[in-house]
Amino acid sequence: MVDASRSVDASDFVASSGAIDRVAVARLYSRGATIILNQVHQSDIALATFCRSVERVFSCHVQTNIYLTPPGSQGFHTHYDNHDVFVLQIEGEKTWRLYDQAIEAPYRGERFEPGRHSIGEPSHSFVLKAGDCAYVPRGLMHDASASGDSASLHVTCGLLARTWADLVLEAISEVCVNDPAFRRSLPPGFANRDFDRAGAREHFRALVADIPMRARLDGALDLLTDQFIRSREPDVLGAVESGSGPRGGRYQARPSLWRLLDEDGGLRLIAPGGDMTFSRAPRAVIERALSGQPFSHEDMGPDQADELIRRLTVAGLIERID
Repeated sequence: MVDASRSVDASDFVASSGAIDRVAVARLYSRGATIILNQVHQSDIALATFCRSVERVFSCHVQTNIYLTPPGSQGFHTHYDNHDVFVLQIEGEKTWRLYDQAIEAPYRGERFEPGRHSIGEPSHSFVLKAGDCAYVPRGLMHDASASGDSASLHVTCGLLARTWADLVLEAISEVCVNDPAFRRSLPPGFANRDFDRAGAREHFRALVADIPMRARLDGALDLLTDQFIRSREPDVLGAVESGSGPRGGRYQARPSLWRLLDEDGGLRLIAPGGDMTFSRAPRAVIERALSGQPFSHEDMGPDQADELIRRLTVAGLIERID
């Protein structure tokens, strides 16, 4: 809970046991505090599905928080977020005010610090009504207050994007790992106050001068891609029941990110929740199953249909549709 007009501490509504004091929540809300439900997509199926859909569009981690603000109240002081935000107004109205861009594209750990930035006057002001959506880029200072006679309920959809800095660092790391010159020890005594840095500067310039010609995008981007796909939550709704049931009927791939790689002796499927290896199933068969087009048992071939359908169903990548 937060309230721009007064300080609200977690101990004001959380008991020593860690349980939420519901009476305290209601009392604070009646006095103007905003109720926040963080990471609701982890427990609400509709929001989880929504997040997975947005992740496939932007290739970044997506999270949702819900804010319930009583009429005429404001939860946060003017601030900026270090991630991009879509505001989805669900009920009521909220007046938003946008200010200057305090920091252009702040890094993930570059949090807003009160008093460090001059806020000034709003550059834009608008009212979000139920069904409206607003985009607030990271680093743009803003605040919002519930307007009208009813409470405001909105979902904040946060996009935690990877940056070009992440990609460049991975590409440089790949160069450094593969070249013994970068793996050699720093000069003895480099931490001493009387250490002469002249030779180190010359050697450093020689090392980094070669990086632009050797750094490659593809290997670094493949690594970031695989990391992102593996880190996604698999959609395993109904997978336990379907994975142990009888085969037959028609199946279809659930919308998901995946990548199929050739390996010695088989294929590796990189998917949300982890990797899967296939030693017998042909690439065309796996790609057919994950294409999004409905398929039947017979479409997979008699040798691998049972095992392939079972494994893909348990992983939440396909589901039975009839």
